[in-house]
Amino acid sequence: MFSRFFSKQKLRIFAPVSGEVLSLDDVPDPVFSQRMLGDGVAIMPSGGNIHAPCSGTIIHLANTKHAIGLRTDDNTELLIHVGLETVSLGGQGFTACVKAGEKVEKGQLLLKVDWDFLQENAASLVTPLVITNSAEKTVQLEQVQHCEQGKTVLMTTFSN
Repeated sequence: MFSRFFSKQKLRIFAPVSGEVLSLDDVPDPVFSQRMLGDGVAIMPSGGNIHAPCSGTIIHLANTKHAIGLRTDDNTELLIHVGLETVSLGGQGFTACVKAGEKVEKGQLLLKVDWDFLQENAASLVTPLVITNSAEKTVQLEQVQHCEQGKTVLMTTFSN
């Protein structure tokens, strides 16, 4: 009887950029590797720009454009952090294509990234994709070593 009212739903989260998929354990920053912000994956980008990993609303765009937050209709909150120690670049190497409060569709262009500039000036290109409210959800990592932008890298399960 209750299963009719409390069914489990899955949300697919897609790669915001193409590249090698890494465990957060392998991110050389304890904020991510110790999952202080939540569970997820990281991608070592092979090029391209940052696209929406799912549909939702932009809830945060750092002034330095290195990080973007998104909330889905089921209240899953995602953080895309482009590179490590990129806040110190002051926005150089990034062009924002969206703004906070904007609704976006899966695959929509969020940020243009100058990877050559970041390669020269950032600590790392590793780009974590973190579910910041993962404690409220079951997170399932897809078992892939390389991803193309728009392919599934994470799934969350929640009750509705």
